[in-house]
Parts: sequence; C-alpha cells; structure tokens
Amino acid sequence: MNFFQCFQISCQGATSITTFAVFLCDKIEPALRRAVYERTAKAIAEDMQGKFPDFQGNRANLEVFILRYLAEEENFEYFKQYLKFPKEFFQSYIERRVKNHFLDGSRRLEKFLVSSLDLLHGNIQSAVSLSTRITKDRKEREDKVSLWLDEFCRELSEVISLPRSDLKGIEHQEVTDIEFLSSVMADNLGDLRDRLQKEFADADMSLFSTQPHTILAEHFSGCWEQCPFCGAVCTNTIQGHDGDHQLVFHRPQGVNGWKWHQTDHLAIDICSSDVASNCKFRTGDNITIPYKRYRDAGPPYSTWNILPDPSMQAYWKWFVSHFQTKLEALYNRKFQGRGEIPEAWRRITKQEALSELDKH
Repeated sequence: MNFFQCFQISCQGATSITTFAVFLCDKIEPALRRAVYERTAKAIAEDMQGKFPDFQGNRANLEVFILRYLAEEENFEYFKQYLKFPKEFFQSYIERRVKNHFLDGSRRLEKFLVSSLDLLHGNIQSAVSLSTRITKDRKEREDKVSLWLDEFCRELSEVISLPRSDLKGIEHQEVTDIEFLSSVMADNLGDLRDRLQKEFADADMSLFSTQPHTILAEHFSGCWEQCPFCGAVCTNTIQGHDGDHQLVFHRPQGVNGWKWHQTDHLAIDICSSDVASNCKFRTGDNITIPYKRYRDAGPPYSTWNILPDPSMQAYWKWFVSHFQTKLEALYNRKFQGRGEIPEAWRRITKQEALSELDKH
C-alpha cells in the first residue's frame, strides 16, 4: 500500500471507512477477475463435454470424430498434420471446436463470464455479511477491523485468492461502525461488478491464463507414441504407462512413407499382417530383421506389441486411394509394383469408410 493511502486512512476519520472499502475493493478486483476466468475455463470445458458427442467418450471416440472431420474437409494438409503430429492436431481440433462454439456471435463467452462473475460476487457479498455478523457480536474486541479481515479472507479462501497478508496496511484502522462498513462494501462491490461486466463484453480467449481447450484436452491425454511402421498412435490412456505400446487398427505403411527395399514403391501392407508373414524390414542402421522377430530390432520396435491381424479399416483404404498422388508427392515414391493399390480399395466410397468407423 502506498504512503498516501495510509495517510488518507489515518487522517480522514469518518471517511476512513470509505477509503478502507476502496482499498479493499482495489485488492479484490484482480483476484476476482482471475477467479472469474479460472471458473469460466472449467465451465466451458464442462459445457463442451455435455453438449458435443466428440467429447463424451474416451480418446478413441474423439479420434473417430477427428477422422470424420478430416474426411469431410478433404484437406490433405490437415491429414499431414494429423499423421505427423497427432497430439498437436487433437489439441488444435479441440481448440477450434471451443472457439467455434463460444465465439460464434452468440455472446456465449460473455454470458459464461458474467455467470461466473455473479456467482463469485455473491460469494464475496456473503463473506462481507458473515464477517460483519461475527465481528458485531465481539463487542469486547478492540481490533475489530483485524478480526473482520480475518473472517473475510477465511470465508473467501475457497473462492478467490486474496492473501490476508496483502491487507496488513489497513488492519489497524479505527473503524467502529461495522454495519456502515458492510453497506459501503456492498456499494463498492456493486460498482466493481458493473465495471467487470462491461469489460467482459469485449472478452476473447486470449485473456484466460489456462485455456478452456487445454482443460478439455487433459481429459483425452494418454500415450502419444506412434507405431514405428505405420505411425498409428498407441491407445493406452496413461502417459508413461507400464508394458508395451499397442493399438487395435494399424494403417497401410505407405501412409507413413514406408517403401519396399531397393524400390520407390510405397507399401500398402499393415504391420499386423506383416508380423504373421515371412517379410523382412530394414532398420535405420540398415539391418534386415524378419517382421516375425521385429522386437529384435530394439527400441522403438521392441516397445510395441503388434498382434497378428489381417483386418484393415476401410477408412485408410479410401484415404490411400483418394490421396494417392498427394502421398506420392509427399514421399517422392509411388504406389506401384508390390505397392499397387487394389481395385477393390478404389471402389470404397467415403461414406462407406465413415460408416465402418462408426461401428467400432
């Protein structure tokens, strides 16, 4: 507290209650603003989970919605980001969904902020009333202001962060009319509420210290390790989990740029078929290893449990057929020879691919 405020509070006698209330509200304002944004960020995350099916299940469920979105957009750049940086893509998808819903011209963000403000303003008003009631009953106490501040900060501790130590400069004031203090605080808090409400009319997402989409994304965290052959993401829901990485559906390896040795032919096989075959692969050290013994290649291969399974999602067959030329340009390789795309893949429609996705 600056010297001038101390001097004012000491000298002004009857007006010291007003000055006390102004000082206290000046301290409350940044703490209240911070608490409003924190509470609203959580409320937004909960609202998204309640309203949108994307966010009502686990990460595998969210991935189906992301794959659907990618297919509907048919933007190869988006696919590229998703394939190479899945975690970042999930986060940007969640962020886009949040912003589209809350910044769509409906003033939804403002309404959520004002709702949090009203609730917290009510909490502060209750703390004022309670502190006043307790302090009024303690007639024998000399340091009524100090006691009032103790009760006020204790009552608010669950709601906003207002350290009692920040209010030391006003704790020894001669304030005898605690009822008057209560009514002056009510007026000042009303003004503060109105001021913040006006401010929230122009709010945007940049003012949140913890972004709502970050809170929402935490519900879908887990392991983000990618299969060293096809790039599909481990489906374990715990980051740094014990045991091997694994997943249900692998992808054609050409999606990740894998090719047949000594050719520029992209591979259309999936890892779960290869581990049951007599095929071999080469590691980065140019060592040839049979797929059946892929773990002998050491990390990252040895950290994966790839079960033999010939089934492949129609979605990736559609993707490879639809974006053949884009994938070939990306990796400077071709789907030909042993990587020739089967005619049956080309006949799969986007709708068929999406319908199959929804069944899993």
